[in-house]
Amino acid sequence: MPEATFLDANELVINMGPQHPATHGVLRVKLKLDGERVLGTECIIGYLHRGVEKIAENRTYAQFTPYVDRMDYCAAVTNGMGYVEAVEKLLGVEIPPRAQYTRMILAELQRIASHLIWLGTHALDIGAMTPVFYTFREREEVLKIFEEYCGARLTTHAFRIGGLQYDLYDGFERNVVKFCDYFLPKIDEYEQLLTKNRIWINRTRNIGVISGEDAIALGVTGPVLRGSGVKWDIRKAQPYEAYDKVEFDVPIGEHGDTYDRYLVRMAEMRQSVRIIRQCVERLAPGPIFGKVGKVIKPPAGEVYHSIEAPKGELGYYVVSDGTVNPYRVRVRPPSLLNLQALDKMAKGHLVADVVAIIGTIDIVLGEVDR
Repeated sequence: MPEATFLDANELVINMGPQHPATHGVLRVKLKLDGERVLGTECIIGYLHRGVEKIAENRTYAQFTPYVDRMDYCAAVTNGMGYVEAVEKLLGVEIPPRAQYTRMILAELQRIASHLIWLGTHALDIGAMTPVFYTFREREEVLKIFEEYCGARLTTHAFRIGGLQYDLYDGFERNVVKFCDYFLPKIDEYEQLLTKNRIWINRTRNIGVISGEDAIALGVTGPVLRGSGVKWDIRKAQPYEAYDKVEFDVPIGEHGDTYDRYLVRMAEMRQSVRIIRQCVERLAPGPIFGKVGKVIKPPAGEVYHSIEAPKGELGYYVVSDGTVNPYRVRVRPPSLLNLQALDKMAKGHLVADVVAIIGTIDIVLGEVDR
């Protein structure tokens, strides 16, 4: 292209990623710019594709359970929870109360751990370095509980189809309550650093605004949807496990901007602590496994089951043909659907704001690409 033609052009197309650290993985975003102003974005994915859903067709139902832990590797516990519940629904199995409350405790601890990664990396993207040290300090305490329970820290394979493989170790309840007591004041510390910080407010308020109507139209769920004022949480709307037996609130925002989504997630961590405390109080001795045969062979049929993962609605569509292998498994990952909103949220903003908007969506590419 001749130099004169290039200099006369009003638009410039550049790539952000797939090596850019602020894209939170191997995400390539083509930015169409007018100077520093974003005219449009195009997300190009698939760099991390591992064919997880196809693998399911060549594994038994039980053999496939560890694979789902590797999708959203920041929330492995909830990945496994959604899948085993979908198969249990296909089998028509009832889970004992002790297993239900244990699952809820571990899932809410995972929600806290996931939100802590989000907060630390999101703040780091925008330029605040201190929070990442604080948040990883608290996340380490959650990982210690996971490690002592089942031996894993990151890809935590905690659940089995029908209940739990392991009963709780001695001192589990004490460790969980101790963590809750320790963690709540730490959320106040994070807020002292950020909530009224004028730089944080300038970088997040009125940035990446999306209305509730647009969010619903794009299939957005989780904190991004609730930040736009839509009170939708699957734990309340379509309760699973024993979420209908515990009390908690669903935090929502007003403006649908990056700042509101920050406030929603901070409030969600407090609500998770509230749920965990109630579950610990209701833990009683009893069986940890339902009536499931050694060979899992559901009747022919299909089921869709979704849960409220840390990033939004995580759904599993499982089709059985009556054999020991699933005929089809299809995952509805929240990160992929939420990423659709990036273009709507980024138009009209500056390049630096794109970094903040990607962070506020809270994506994990292992889940986007699968």
